[in-house]
Amino acid sequence: MIALLAWPGAIAIGLSLGLLGSGGSILTVPVLVYLLGQDEKLAIAGSLAIVAAIAAAGSLPYVRERLVDWRNVLLFGVPGMAGTYLGGWSSVLVSGTVQLAVFAVVMVLAAYFMLRPRDDLETVGQREIRGGLRITVDGLAVGALTGFVGVGGGFLVVPALVLLGGLTMHRAVATSLVIIAMKSAVGFAKYVQILDAEGLVLDVDVLVTVAAIGIAGSYAGSLVGKRVPTDRLQRYFGVFLVGMGTYILVTTGASLLG
Repeated sequence: MIALLAWPGAIAIGLSLGLLGSGGSILTVPVLVYLLGQDEKLAIAGSLAIVAAIAAAGSLPYVRERLVDWRNVLLFGVPGMAGTYLGGWSSVLVSGTVQLAVFAVVMVLAAYFMLRPRDDLETVGQREIRGGLRITVDGLAVGALTGFVGVGGGFLVVPALVLLGGLTMHRAVATSLVIIAMKSAVGFAKYVQILDAEGLVLDVDVLVTVAAIGIAGSYAGSLVGKRVPTDRLQRYFGVFLVGMGTYILVTTGASLLG
């Protein structure tokens, strides 16, 4: 059984995905590294497995409600899967500490998108040209980031679907979960090969437990999201990401310089 301290973290992972359609893997890697003491590469691989499971489960209610935009899943998700595989392949070129440092930078970038007003984002998106090529290139780039640092990339996927795909925020969140599940599953498959080559073994009990708790949290998040405005929660989450990202940068920077 995983440490009790990790339970709130697992619940928060699911809540974030259920409420915002993003942020799950931004929390998963720190939970696995700092609360469960896992190696960085193991945590990144585990994060992809956990987020794939939670996002897939969390997308089912949206699929039933026909809120998923399958055109954008095809244009964004399929190239994203290819990008994720390439990102996972490139991760063998650097240490886990370097990956964690890049991850911290990604957290700060995520905070920017989380702190950006959703209404403004959606208004701009309605004025944008819905170019399939732009969506595809963006999907490839976000996928590469997913594979390299183990994030589902929802904080980038949701704005991209609004700005380039012309979706409403609610449909973008629904579509994002399907895309995150696809990309994360491919990334995890690649990391299984990497871990095997490096003699690292995943803790399956931890993955299953965190994923199960996170799935429950995602359903709770989707229910809460229908009843309360998420803008304030999103701002709080953005501030948290700035603090956590700064902490990881400081600790990894000390390791790299030392």
